[in-house]
Amino acid sequence: MKFNTKTIHAGQTPEKTTGAVMPPIFQTSTYIQDAPNVHQGYDYARVANPTRTALEKLIAGLEGAEHAACFASGVAAMDALMKQFRPGDHIITTNDIYGGSYRLFREVFEPYGIEFSFIDMTHLENVENEIKPATKLIWIETPTNPLLRIVDIQKIVAIARSNSIMTAVDNTFASPYLQQPLELGADVVMHSTTKYLGGHSDVIGGALATSNTDIMDKIRFQVKTSGAVPGPMDCYLTLRGIKTLAVRVERSVENAKKIAEYLKQNPKTGDVFYPGLSNHPQHEIAKKQMKDFGAMVSFSLKSCDIESAINFMKKTRIFTLAESLGGVESLISHPASMTHGSIPKKVREKAGLKDSLMRLSVGIEDAEDLLKDLEQAF
Repeated sequence: MKFNTKTIHAGQTPEKTTGAVMPPIFQTSTYIQDAPNVHQGYDYARVANPTRTALEKLIAGLEGAEHAACFASGVAAMDALMKQFRPGDHIITTNDIYGGSYRLFREVFEPYGIEFSFIDMTHLENVENEIKPATKLIWIETPTNPLLRIVDIQKIVAIARSNSIMTAVDNTFASPYLQQPLELGADVVMHSTTKYLGGHSDVIGGALATSNTDIMDKIRFQVKTSGAVPGPMDCYLTLRGIKTLAVRVERSVENAKKIAEYLKQNPKTGDVFYPGLSNHPQHEIAKKQMKDFGAMVSFSLKSCDIESAINFMKKTRIFTLAESLGGVESLISHPASMTHGSIPKKVREKAGLKDSLMRLSVGIEDAEDLLKDLEQAF
């Protein structure tokens, strides 16, 4: 089954009772049992819900996984995976990472005795040099947020496997349409389904997918025990959003390429970060492991000062100044004070994230209108 067909049909069957084509919203907290623990596969909605099951089967199908579990948010999905680790364990991740991930690692799990190393993972020797006997996980984010660096998943996985280390990939920026981490050897893939999977900026959610039954058993334990699960309406909205994933991402990427080229050639622009540009340091890796280059673009002004950047963001009309990404509408944000505000300034700057950087989530509007909006803001 090809990908576009999977977005409609993977793991999906008409509802048995009525024949409904779309999975119904099972707005229930509990289910009848014929005898204690004798039921039709559902006993309490924190553990499982038929609408959530339909979404999990669909996401598993998109990622080529045997299993998937859905959560109330992307960081809730990460939290469930991280709870597999214990004091003294060591985790390697990138230094250019989503601010919410950094906050979760540093402020929640590090105080419990789990050690984290934040390194530039675009250089494989950095990963090799950071591995120690206690290393249990390599957490990969690619493309990275917000500098859009590309981490070579296959090569990192090879290093991890040779050291019996688990690998997990945050695939949010790429979506399963553009990148298949499990095919590249990763053990687990994570999504903030809020972004491209939901695609309409109207629902929060997260997911973990894997073909490793032992890992999924531990994840399911956290679903049952910690209970950070999405409601049936959230699952329904995400299911509906996924139906158009391919066509939305295709259009967004088409627009992003035009915008990246425009920014690259604009004399008022400073740095432009987009993996599809031939001068991007990891352009060839992106070509190898991604179907296309994504719809996220980051840039700074030639003046490279925060005041000019804030003034620019205030002037855009079609690009909405807002958090998040991956919706049908185009957004502009200021990572240093918004999505990455929880990362200390010195840490941000060391990773290359300057206060003057702006991040675009390119939507599906007409490219001509988006370019005109940027031009008037300049």
